[in-house]
Amino acid sequence: MESIVEYFQHIPSAHRSAILLGGLTFFFLLEGAIPLFRWQYNKWSHAGINLFFTATTVLVNFLMAVILLRSSDWVVANHFGLLQWMPDMPLLWYTIVGLLLLDLIGAYFVHWTEHKVKWMWRFHLVHHTDTNVDTTTANRHHPGESVFRFVFTTAGVIVCGAPIYLVFLYQSLSAALSQFNHANIQFPRWLDDALSWVLVTPRMHRVHHHYVLPYTDSNYGNIFSIWDRLFGTFSRMDNDRIVFGIDTHMAADEHSRIGSLLKMPFQTYRPPVGAKFDPPGE
Repeated sequence: MESIVEYFQHIPSAHRSAILLGGLTFFFLLEGAIPLFRWQYNKWSHAGINLFFTATTVLVNFLMAVILLRSSDWVVANHFGLLQWMPDMPLLWYTIVGLLLLDLIGAYFVHWTEHKVKWMWRFHLVHHTDTNVDTTTANRHHPGESVFRFVFTTAGVIVCGAPIYLVFLYQSLSAALSQFNHANIQFPRWLDDALSWVLVTPRMHRVHHHYVLPYTDSNYGNIFSIWDRLFGTFSRMDNDRIVFGIDTHMAADEHSRIGSLLKMPFQTYRPPVGAKFDPPGE
């Protein structure tokens, strides 16, 4: 365990990039070998759009990384945050508790909030408009969303009192798990069901990408599925019935063009069927 801590304490940027690109390449190739859905679409063109937004996400996080680093150094130096206030425990348990807290505060909570706060939802729409969800969808986020997600991540680090090794370990696991649970791959039903009691799996997360409510507002988890089960946001749906996308933006010229996607948060709000915001015009 100590060697893992030491590695992530000083992980080079090149290694973090390799984890992101390596996972993306692995699942992209796996989708070609054992796809679940055999869509008639240009996979490379689709990937190009999503990789553009992956690049903007990486750029935002790179430019703001010093904030995350200094926040982590500050909480450790000042013994601030939940982990700093907990009694001594074995390093393995400390790491597991830390990962759970970061996932709850910095991932589940911000994702839930994006679906409940209208201005945040307008940015998050870019992620949900993908009508061919695959592993490249994992990082399909508007640059504006990348900024406020970073803010929530930093807040999570401060509230948790997370040391930097834990932050980098969490981000690496988050990237890999997100690529996995968005992947268009055939995955044994029995294994998926078993893993979904702890981790967010492809069969579970696909439900979140169904194009209408109430399924869109469920299964918010990032790494751990226990938060959805604990807070009553877990739902099931036969994957064969799933229609990817979002009901308000199903036109191809809106969800398949980078320019349209960049402008989407600033367009007139369109209430979905069973609108979550009332009144819809506000």
